[in-house]
Amino acid sequence: MSLDSLKDTRWRQRFENFERSFKLLEKYSTQDIKSELERAGIIQFFEMTFELSWKVLKDYLESQGYDVKSPRETIKQAFQIGLIEEGHPWMDALSKRNLTTHTYDEVLAIKFVGEIIEIYVPIFKSLYVKLSKE
Repeated sequence: MSLDSLKDTRWRQRFENFERSFKLLEKYSTQDIKSELERAGIIQFFEMTFELSWKVLKDYLESQGYDVKSPRETIKQAFQIGLIEEGHPWMDALSKRNLTTHTYDEVLAIKFVGEIIEIYVPIFKSLYVKLSKE
């Protein structure tokens, strides 16, 4: 197996993991979220989906010959080549992911769940649709 086909296989396998995580986030974000446990679950699905999204972007970019290391570099490059359409929400998602892994505050969690549903699920969906066609 050549290095190119290995890189192609890697991003496709990562995409399958991203797809499963995104589908769960999408499914549960349409439900009425009332309890602390439900909010924590949505935030956890967001963290998992974001982590897989930037890694699938990184693997995809590498399969296309780009050299990216960090989530920030990956997002910037994906935006530059039009793989993702909205750079700012992706950078915000990176900041939020970093914040949520270190803090839990009920008021912030309630606000953040709203942002996940309104901002981040749509950008993940856009990426999902675009990569589904590759």
